[in-house]
Amino acid sequence: MLISNAYAQTAAAAGPMDNIMQFAPIILMFVVLYFLMVRPQMKKAKEHKALLDALGKGDEVVTQGGLAGRLTKVGDDFVTIAIADNVEIQMQKPAITLVLPKGTLKGL
Repeated sequence: MLISNAYAQTAAAAGPMDNIMQFAPIILMFVVLYFLMVRPQMKKAKEHKALLDALGKGDEVVTQGGLAGRLTKVGDDFVTIAIADNVEIQMQKPAITLVLPKGTLKGL
């Protein structure tokens, strides 16, 4: 008596654009994440690979652990680094993070 009956409205036919517009915020979020996170990391990985491919005997390098030395042997997967007189160590190539300009180690 005091409360009237509620009837469902008829649903409007949803077109194909309505379905796309529902997913637009999610798609936009993935595009933004790609440009802010994935793409810069891919660029950085490509630069590091180019650095490793350009390594040669005699280059002065710094490793991830902070060791500085001169390359004496360069292989496919490993390099040999002279860190002091008569002291050489072998490391994996990806552990090299920086190539120093020639003559930098003499100043240390």
